[in-house]
Amino acid sequence: MSYGNQGEGGYGAQPSGGGYGQQPPSGGGGYGQQPPSGGGGYGQQPPSGGGYGQQPPSGGGYGQPPGGGGYGQQPPGYGPPSGGYGAQPPGGYGQQPPDNHLVAAILTTIFCCLPLGIVSIVKSSQVNQKWQAGDYQGAVEASEEAKTWWKRALIIGIIAEVLLVVGYFVLVAVLFSTVPTTY
Repeated sequence: MSYGNQGEGGYGAQPSGGGYGQQPPSGGGGYGQQPPSGGGGYGQQPPSGGGYGQQPPSGGGYGQPPGGGGYGQQPPGYGPPSGGYGAQPPGGYGQQPPDNHLVAAILTTIFCCLPLGIVSIVKSSQVNQKWQAGDYQGAVEASEEAKTWWKRALIIGIIAEVLLVVGYFVLVAVLFSTVPTTY
């Protein structure tokens, strides 16, 4: 089966000066041959020994630091300073962070005394911040202050509730005592 004239100049005919991927005629030699002078041609390596894909003579290569080592290694001084998972807490060996009293602070804020409860929440959040910074003594002091403030809020809330109930009974008693009774 033929698709037209494939002789000279037909479909699929090669150009007279050579085809694709062939060496230029000025480089010397035949098709696909190296020129005797070592000169360049398409796709040839330079005679100096260098070229694309060759490693430099120093022995290095992509991805290797100049001082040796391999992939994934970091120079000294880089990386986490201490710890990671399972490391000791910053407060010291075997020490647990002090209780931040956050639950009690939130409950006394909602149910007892709002202004003092807010102060208690602020102090309880400082406990964790100081512990993470390595200030163990400051964390203990903030924990004690948080406990003091939620207890104050609880006491003031209880006193306010008692006064409210007593005031309600007094108001009811006064209202019933002034109402004339008709039998």
